[in-house]
Amino acid sequence: MARTIQFLIQHGYLLLFFWVLAEQAALPLPSLPLLLACGALARIGKLDVRLVLLYGLSACLIADNVWFQLGRRRGGKIVNFICRIALEPDSCVRKTENVFVKYGMRSLLVAKFIPGLNAVAAPLAGSSGAKVGLFLLYDSAGALIWLASCVSVGYLAGDQLEIVADYAMRMGSGFLLLMVGMLALWIGWKFLQRRRFLRKLTVARVTAVELWNELQAGEDVFIIDVRSSLDHEASPIPGAVRIPTEDLAARQAEIPRDRDIVLVCT
Repeated sequence: MARTIQFLIQHGYLLLFFWVLAEQAALPLPSLPLLLACGALARIGKLDVRLVLLYGLSACLIADNVWFQLGRRRGGKIVNFICRIALEPDSCVRKTENVFVKYGMRSLLVAKFIPGLNAVAAPLAGSSGAKVGLFLLYDSAGALIWLASCVSVGYLAGDQLEIVADYAMRMGSGFLLLMVGMLALWIGWKFLQRRRFLRKLTVARVTAVELWNELQAGEDVFIIDVRSSLDHEASPIPGAVRIPTEDLAARQAEIPRDRDIVLVCT
């Protein structure tokens, strides 16, 4: 364990950069423990807080700018891709899409504190047509708020973290195995959470081609577009009634009961 701490002291900045970069690239690797550790090491003078924030901010901006540009070019498709690699349930991401639609670029100030929103905020900003300069301004501010908050907690709780470190050193390699095991369990839980959500969606489904054939055959089908506002504006569906998911209950009187209902979602 002493070697691990020494490695963190010697290579902490680069480790932080690549770990945060991986998390912001939507991989299920939480960087909070590492940020707390960097804050504690900064308190005893082993790391420089300014460099911790600089490396962390650089990683955030690199990853977020890539997602922003991909969002500009691929729109909703890139959000669906993020759902898969981040192991976030699509419902979670959909709710955070609604947050972005409601608050716009201001949501970037708190995005990194909110699972789901952190994953999709940058590509949503890109697909919304936001200007690069405005995005970088809000994204930089939000990343700094998040990094400073996490590092500050580690800095202020340095004494308690030292106790944990001492206990970890007594455990030796067992503590490292425990941390790896906990990380594996967390990733496994996220995977199972997403799989359970997908199984719930295993209901009668229809492809776009099948729906088109039904319409061409003259079948009376009522189409409801429940996609987020961004997806709807990018590719509206002729003949579909626009009812966001969150409004379905309030507007159920508009939905007929005498014909097939098709929900269009991302």
